[in-house]
Amino acid sequence: MAFPSSSRSLRNPARRALIALALPLVAGAAFAQAWPSRPITVIVPFPPGGPTDVATRIVAQKMSQGLKQNILIDNRSGASGTIGAAVAAKAAPDGYTFMMLATPTLLAAHLYGQTPYDIFKSFTPVGTVYDLPIVMVVNPKSLPEVTGLQGLIAKAKAEGGKLNYTTAGAGSFGHLTTEQLKNIGKFEVQHVPYRGSAPAVTDLIGGQVPAMFSDLVAVMPHIRSGTLRAIAVGSGKRVSLLPDVKTVAEQGFPGFDATSWGGLLAPAGTPKDVVDRMSAELKSALADKEVQDKLESVGSFAAYRTPEQTGVRMRQDFERWGKVIRDNNITNQ
Repeated sequence: MAFPSSSRSLRNPARRALIALALPLVAGAAFAQAWPSRPITVIVPFPPGGPTDVATRIVAQKMSQGLKQNILIDNRSGASGTIGAAVAAKAAPDGYTFMMLATPTLLAAHLYGQTPYDIFKSFTPVGTVYDLPIVMVVNPKSLPEVTGLQGLIAKAKAEGGKLNYTTAGAGSFGHLTTEQLKNIGKFEVQHVPYRGSAPAVTDLIGGQVPAMFSDLVAVMPHIRSGTLRAIAVGSGKRVSLLPDVKTVAEQGFPGFDATSWGGLLAPAGTPKDVVDRMSAELKSALADKEVQDKLESVGSFAAYRTPEQTGVRMRQDFERWGKVIRDNNITNQ
């Protein structure tokens, strides 16, 4: 677009208004064409090697090819992801910093009372990345007779609510899912929280605790080896890695569906052109068969949703699990 250069034309109010309107459009188009001109950082608010980190690295590697820029992973773990999320919320909205949201971080405000950011106002959804099925497993030596969910519930009732179960921590998705299941099924089990999946699984295998509702990534190798037995999956449909394991819904709880998930977010104010481009690259990466196979091999599943759909899912899960947290007086302690 050519602009008049004489001082006389600039004194014309109509021309000045036209220029004022056009300049941001030109600048925005130039920015979109230039982006990305340097490496992009994705903050993962959880430790290296966990399900969120592993899935992020698989997808980021493919996306970097389409973007023709490296994507760097910055692990900022702690406090259910709130430490990393606080860093991401304060990052410049210039298209060079993103964050991988996981369910614990989405729900952190319910568990902590407040967070140094507003998960809805401080971020812009880019897209859903993966679904992470949750599975109830038991130690077959500790509970040899339990081969299904109703068997576990019968055992819990027979022991008068003294049967223990473990999770990755107080307020973890496994904890919330079990509490909701208890509410619906009207049975009691005692929660023994650990600090992370690894120590919980270690003691589960060792027999210190007999059962666990865990993400599939943490327990799939032990299910394959036979040291743990899967008795139910929380998702609405069976998962391909465990085709013979019935869902919770199939075992007496119609409509039950609990799935943890991860989604890519940008700091609020990131240009829409950049968000749209990043979302398109994410969709393309998740459509790749090799990426899908890699995700599935570690227990998660490609699950692209648009920015708008991701925003709706965030709100729905925030409200649904927030009610479970309030009804059961759950905190992060």
